[in-house]
Amino acid sequence: MAAAIRPMRLAALTRSRCSIFQTAYNPTSARTGAKYLRARLRGPSMVKYYTPEANIAQIMRQWPGLEIINFAEEERLRDVEDKKKRGKGAPKKAKEKGDSRRASRRR
Repeated sequence: MAAAIRPMRLAALTRSRCSIFQTAYNPTSARTGAKYLRARLRGPSMVKYYTPEANIAQIMRQWPGLEIINFAEEERLRDVEDKKKRGKGAPKKAKEKGDSRRASRRR
């Protein structure tokens, strides 16, 4: 006749197995999220999948002799100039503390 193993002995065995193999001891089977923490990260493989985009600004800095024109940047600069002419541009930066608009409003 085989003797039944007591639950206390099984719990001790499980605890020592977890310490040996460096796994989480979870006797109540509570949800811990360990499965997701152990999983391999997806980010690096996703980055490898997509080819890097060609950045015109970087190419222009790398090879200044090519004289490449960035049409999007040129259009943006034209739009900024047009806004400034209409008075819709960004305000001038204050050189000193007293020059700011906030300081003049408090006076």
